[in-house]
Amino acid sequence: MSWFESLVLGLVQGLTEFLPVSSSAHLRLTAAFSGWKDPGAAFTAITQIGTEAAVLIYFRKDIGRIISSWFRSLFDKAMRHDHDAQMGWLVIVGSIPIGVLGVTLKDQIEGPFRDLRITATMLIVIGVVIGIADRLAARDETGGRHRVPKQRKTLENLGVKDGLIFGLCQACALIPGVSRSGATISGGLFMGYRREAAARYSFLLAIPAVLASGAFEVKDSLGAGHVDWPPTLFATVIAFVSGYAVIAWFMKWISNKSFMPFVWYRIALGVAIIALVGAGVLSPHAAESAG
Repeated sequence: MSWFESLVLGLVQGLTEFLPVSSSAHLRLTAAFSGWKDPGAAFTAITQIGTEAAVLIYFRKDIGRIISSWFRSLFDKAMRHDHDAQMGWLVIVGSIPIGVLGVTLKDQIEGPFRDLRITATMLIVIGVVIGIADRLAARDETGGRHRVPKQRKTLENLGVKDGLIFGLCQACALIPGVSRSGATISGGLFMGYRREAAARYSFLLAIPAVLASGAFEVKDSLGAGHVDWPPTLFATVIAFVSGYAVIAWFMKWISNKSFMPFVWYRIALGVAIIALVGAGVLSPHAAESAG
């Protein structure tokens, strides 16, 4: 992998990780359109450490409170009713589905799931799902001619059942084209949560899964030697910087804006990929992963 490739791919990772457009799909597509080798699942997992570092810094106050309260709740029964302590447990519970499926489906994630036809299909299907969820949320928020606005749930209403559903939605993002934020936020909207609440929990929920996945890939890569470390680390730093900027923008934007621009973008991109693969311009299968 060249330094220029790592710069571009790091930017793509940072700019798309937190938007409902699928960062793994865009990394795969950037490589395919540029004629580069597929950076591979290991590159994606490692550079995501950079974007999660951005989450840790942006939400540092929330994370500090949650960790402190959760740890104290282990020894103080009274603390177990504290919202932050409960959030700590809910993040753990919500991380179980992706942990189990990530290990179980590891070979499929690194192989068949990276087929561009699957990616394109997921871009379209999940785009439609996000669009429906967005319309339902907008209807509740604005009401209508014969309806009053409906109060949506906040993170204070989050329980184990909803936490597991959020976790199952996040696990769908193991397939390129789904989008971690798109799946979890739309799942939250279907369950009646406010946009900001769904986004905040989505970002917090991703921390254990992404850091564990990145650490696992680092451990495997150190032994196998199939990662070109200097460019990959450079891409990780670029992903951190660009990712932080996107979080700051997205959290302000999401409170009163529609997801429909992302929906139409996903559908258009998915249709274009299917057309290009059908015409033989793009191969549906990944070129040999970059090393």
